[in-house]
Amino acid sequence: MVDILNLTYPELEGFIVGELGEPRFRAGQIWQWLWGKNAASFAEMTDVSKHLRARLEERAVIRLPEVAEVRTSADGTEKLLLRLADGALVETVIIPSVGRDGTMRLAQCLSSQVGCAMGCTFCSTGAMGFTRNMTAGEILGQVLAARARLGDNRPDRPMIRNLVFMGMGEPLLNLKEVTRALSMLHHERGLAFSPRRVTVSTCGIKRGLRELGDSGLAFLAVSLHAPNQALRARIMPGAAVWPLDELMAALAEYPLKTRERITFEYLLLGGVNDGPEHARELARLIAPIKAKLNLIAYNPSAGQPYEAPSEERILAFERILWDKNITAILRKSKGRDINAACGQLAAESRGRSPV
Repeated sequence: MVDILNLTYPELEGFIVGELGEPRFRAGQIWQWLWGKNAASFAEMTDVSKHLRARLEERAVIRLPEVAEVRTSADGTEKLLLRLADGALVETVIIPSVGRDGTMRLAQCLSSQVGCAMGCTFCSTGAMGFTRNMTAGEILGQVLAARARLGDNRPDRPMIRNLVFMGMGEPLLNLKEVTRALSMLHHERGLAFSPRRVTVSTCGIKRGLRELGDSGLAFLAVSLHAPNQALRARIMPGAAVWPLDELMAALAEYPLKTRERITFEYLLLGGVNDGPEHARELARLIAPIKAKLNLIAYNPSAGQPYEAPSEERILAFERILWDKNITAILRKSKGRDINAACGQLAAESRGRSPV
């Protein structure tokens, strides 16, 4: 059986025309039902002939993830625990915010792997280890699951406005499927996300970085978390395999569009990387790069050896960066009380029923 959600538009055309012998326009109809109208079955595709729907039932499947559990934060953030077809569990997070015009907006944090191989010492996902890569269909299935939960079925003005590949896994270690998912996201007859509303975050993987930039399919965010190689090797052993000076040299050559900047993410760990000396070293490190910096206070998780920094140290760190002409923004973590904030995703069920 063909997992029809795992087909790009050209692949879907090939299946409909080449395998089923149907007219090319049928692919457009089916694509729109899947990605524009959230169809969960072929029976829902009412403008597709009964004969074709019957053939699709025989040859293909719409393999949507099962919502195994939903947890809701006091701040409105929702974390969905999803069960994939093989039983693997992943998490995705729906994050609310208020725009400058006062309207509510939603962003979604997507996972790209089941677990993660990078072993960052402050990350709950890293403690899980790595199981497997997700397919493009599974990656985008998270969007469909969130839209179904929200009743988000208006392609002209969707509730979910931004997507960030900052969930479980390292996207550049699954670049083939992530790239396929990005191309599917942007198709004008489906989800129709602009590349300017999609961000892919990496902890710094040499393989695939330039390919992502050349594709122009998403903005880049880099999880830095340390201003020097020695500290990075201590807290991010997997990422530090690529020396920090080489990573920064590659980022200096990274292809950027007009008005586009790389986003650096820096998780402040109390007493580890949050001192004034770290702030000054960080400023020197990123000054040559066309970038902005997001500061994130550590979100404590069970079994991890770190503490959140004090507010005094956070503000002092931020002030030093601004004094050095570094655009630094202190990001408020959301969903902390349901383990949905940065570094807290672990795909663990608490035995609750789906909501």
